[in-house]
Formats: sequence, structure tokens, C-alpha cells
Amino acid sequence: MSCVVAVEPVLPEHVYTQEEITDVVGPLVAPDPARTTLLRRLHASAGVDHRHLVLPLEEYAGLHSMGATNAVFIREGALLAERACRQALAAAGLRPEDVDHVFATSVTGVAAPSLDVLLSERLGLRSDVRRTPSFGLGCAGGAGGLARVHDHLLGRPGDVSLLVSVELCSLTLQHGDDSTANMVASGLFGDGAAAAVVVGEMHPLAGRTAGSAGRAARAGRRATVVDTRSRLYPGTTEALGWEVRDTGFAIVLSAGLPDLLRAHLLADVKGLLAEHGLTPGEIPTWVVHAGGPRVIDAVRDSLGLAEDAVRESRESLACAGNLSSASVLDVLARTLAHTDAPPGSPVVLMAFGPGVSCELVLLKLEER
Repeated sequence: MSCVVAVEPVLPEHVYTQEEITDVVGPLVAPDPARTTLLRRLHASAGVDHRHLVLPLEEYAGLHSMGATNAVFIREGALLAERACRQALAAAGLRPEDVDHVFATSVTGVAAPSLDVLLSERLGLRSDVRRTPSFGLGCAGGAGGLARVHDHLLGRPGDVSLLVSVELCSLTLQHGDDSTANMVASGLFGDGAAAAVVVGEMHPLAGRTAGSAGRAARAGRRATVVDTRSRLYPGTTEALGWEVRDTGFAIVLSAGLPDLLRAHLLADVKGLLAEHGLTPGEIPTWVVHAGGPRVIDAVRDSLGLAEDAVRESRESLACAGNLSSASVLDVLARTLAHTDAPPGSPVVLMAFGPGVSCELVLLKLEER
């Protein structure tokens, strides 16, 4: 097994209410007044109260090309990811030179050298650090990244892995595209990053409680990764993802995604839990990607959960919007900070991305 010893989300400094964003973004996306009316309804029903943006709101009117937005992604994304990593390492009581492996995931910008290389220089990681850059997992990247980090640590149980997600979704805004998908996206997605420190079962931190883990002083819980499962749903490659244009990444978003989850999610969760002698009714804690109100509803309904089980997902969505791959890590951090479930109790973490894919992680809560 592996142990999650710290999870630290960070958000950009520019924060606006949903109404403020709608007032500025609406005319950029949908100049036709009839479509602007629909956009306002979509934004109002997104379950979002406010969002953090990587740039001041007034600067988005001047971003029109892939080159311009990607330059902002590299510059600002590296800074935001660095903040998240430094906070996570400090919370774990570790130094940058203690890190053996970095898994970096994003789907809102590209870089070569990749983001993990930029982080290595900024953080002062060792020159022999192992790196796994990932692009394309989308909103599933936080859960999928945790699963792949766990796989790495099974083979290197004494290692320290740093999982980092950075998503600057606001940079994918498509001017003059009043498609329903683009209007939904312009009201749903936010900017943010998150980092998690995960150690193998032979690492000294794996056997300690949060209160005794080196210099760590955070009040949140720790969790052990028990098992993972990945699922691709055939025939859904055009349901979710990007269309790459000269103007950047244009959202591909099917209205049928919640129905897809209702059709398949329960069987996938049951399959993972059955291998450990568990059923969905025996899971007291759920960490659900804040993909939007309809996605959260679909998870709740398909698994027969009480509304309270997805409370942290609703709060994350309201406070920051859908942070893509960083979203489920934000929900995990909130859950570990607030849960009163007993030590040893199981947790199921999940997120969904292009493919369409589902990433599931079974965890076990540790002592505070």
C-alpha cells in the first residue's frame, strides 16, 4: 500500500463572483443577446458562487490565440504548481530533495520541457528525480494520477512521490463560440492547482500519524491507498475532451455524460469493492469529483447516496468551480480536514475524464 500524507490545493489570487464573471465573459462568448440570455441561465445553474482566475478578469478580452494563452499557462501554471508543491511538502515535513518521483498532470496547457521539469528547477528537486508527465486524462487526472503514483510506490516502497495537478481552465475560453458546450464551460470551470505527497509503505512517514510525521502540523487526516480501478466506456470518445483550434482548446462536452454515469458507475464501484469484501452501503466517506451539479447528482443517485455524502463536492464546486484534474484533490483535502469517520474506515475517491474514463481509488482513513 501507499500513504497520502499531505494534500494541498491552491487557488489564484484573482477571485470573482459568478455574476461578475458572467457580466464580462457573456459578451465575449455570446454577443447575440438571445444567446446571452441562455448563457446567463446556464451560469446561474452551474452551482458556482465564485471562481479564482489566473488573470484579472478584464484581460481575457485580449486573449485570442493558442500561443498567447499557452504562454500564460506555462508562466502562471508553473508558479501556481510550485506553491502547491511547497505547501504539500511543508505539510508532510519533507524537503524538495526528499522527493523521488513526480507525477504532473494537466489538460489546459502544454509545455516541453514539461511542467515537471519546470517544477524541478523551481523547487530544487534532485537531478535524478523520476518524472511522469501526463496530458489528456482531463478531469480524471487527479484520481488517475493518484492511482499511477500508487503503482509506482508498489515497486519502490521506500520512495516519496509528489503528485501535482495544475489547471488554468479560464485560458480555454473561446471567443464568439456560443455553442451550448462552450457557454456551459465558461460558467463551470475554474483555475487552480493541487499537490499531494504520497509515500510507499516502507517509508518512515507511512507508519506515523499526522501529529508525529516529521515537521507536519496540519490538522487533516491521512489516508492509505488500498486499491485502484480504471474504466473506459466504449463508443464515448466524442463525448468529452478538446477540439484543438488555432484559438486554443475548445470544449467537447456531451449532455449525456450524467446518464452514462448512471448506467455504468454502480457496477464499476461494486466491482472494485467486491474484491475487498465491501459493498457501497458499507462506505461512510465518498470523495467525488466536482464535475458540475448534474454529474454530482448522477453519482449520488446511481450509488444511492445521501446528499450529505457529496457535501464536500458541492462546497468545492461553489467555492472554486470545476478545477478539472485538481478538483478531486481539492475535495479530498476538504474531506480529510473535516471527516469524523473512524480510523480504518474505507473511502472511495472517483473522477471522470475524456475517453470517457472513470478512475476509482479505494482508500482507508488513518488516525488524525
